[in-house]
Amino acid sequence: MLRILDARTGEPVPAAPARRGLTRIEAHASGLDPTALRVLLTADLLVRALELGGTPVWTILTAPRDQPELRTAATHLAIRPFEEDRDVASGLGEAQVIHVARWPTTGGRGMAPGERGEGPLAAVAPVQWAGSQPSLPVLLADPAALRLALLSVPRNQPARLDGSALERAAGQLADWRRAVAGWARQPSRPVPEPVRGRLRDAWENDLDLPGVLDVLRDVACAPDLTDGARFETYAYADRLLALDLAHDLGSPA
Repeated sequence: MLRILDARTGEPVPAAPARRGLTRIEAHASGLDPTALRVLLTADLLVRALELGGTPVWTILTAPRDQPELRTAATHLAIRPFEEDRDVASGLGEAQVIHVARWPTTGGRGMAPGERGEGPLAAVAPVQWAGSQPSLPVLLADPAALRLALLSVPRNQPARLDGSALERAAGQLADWRRAVAGWARQPSRPVPEPVRGRLRDAWENDLDLPGVLDVLRDVACAPDLTDGARFETYAYADRLLALDLAHDLGSPA
């Protein structure tokens, strides 16, 4: 069961307390900057993780300004579309509402713990850029690398990025895509249950995406796994990560 740390209480809570009960995710983003994108990315990961567990989800975006541009930037980052903010109090009879917002707040940005009604708050720490921060179009020149760089940091810790961090992420992504393309040429094998369990244990523990990435690194070099099992493991994990790890399938060896 996916559990998230509720910033309002400091306690872990089930993300879907009613088995397969409808869950609403409200993403509270302010402005048009990397931190707002990180909030939306966290909401996207929550949706994907819940759906992998069989829980139906619907999402709302609350963005007081720059909403069209923010939605466009989110699309580039492989974040699924959000519904328009509306009278969410009416709801659809959902069993749980989860708020995702920047925390701690600064200068009135983000969402205070008691704001927007009941439901746990999944806190997202800000993105900090070393030196002069480039514009979003520049940051999104390689959106998959930016997504991987953000996934590599626990969401409740500041993500300190610079050009070198994005280059490392791009290099890791290129290596994985080449490897996946090579593994795909071998007979397919199921994801080993111990590996599947490690992946789920990681992402169900407060969306521990760095833990998920560590499992993939272990799988890449595990001597007892076939290439077909490695391929299926990466394809399975990419349902959550959305890094397009199969991008190079069919390319020349």
